[in-house]
Amino acid sequence: MVDSKDWTWVLGRACPECGMDTREVEPAAVGGMVRELAGAWAGVLGGGDGVRVRPAAEVWSPLEYGCHVRDVFRIYDQRLGLMLTEDDPLFPNWDQDDTAVAERYGEQDPATVARELQDAGTALAAHFDQVRGEQWDRPGRRSDGARFTVATFARYFIHDPVHHLWDVTR
Repeated sequence: MVDSKDWTWVLGRACPECGMDTREVEPAAVGGMVRELAGAWAGVLGGGDGVRVRPAAEVWSPLEYGCHVRDVFRIYDQRLGLMLTEDDPLFPNWDQDDTAVAERYGEQDPATVARELQDAGTALAAHFDQVRGEQWDRPGRRSDGARFTVATFARYFIHDPVHHLWDVTR
């Protein structure tokens, strides 16, 4: 298991779990990758009642992971917008675990989540597709001090929905 507090490994080596190596990701390709992932996630969420089942008490169900990916698409779309319109923005904090509890991820309707995930992915993909030239170098910061350019932000981001798809399909 990788240390979730040390995020830098995502940009510097292949994931020891899912195998994704973000060093091989061309940032300009992220929009297309998001579209493919949104479609794959719709397939997962159409898996019937099994999408609500946790494989272990401490492991999210496919539905909970789908809700998380939907929200990741939304949050990263907001953050990308900040990076493209503000100078070195500081992103608002987002606690994904608190959100999962507060939004009752495990109780949401899988068909609704699939539609919302698709919509959020379509919007985010379109915004990544619009990034050009020097915009890839624009900076932004997380509340924990992590610093990104739009290019490293794209590469860092794409690991999350890929990894979680691996989590639910392995």
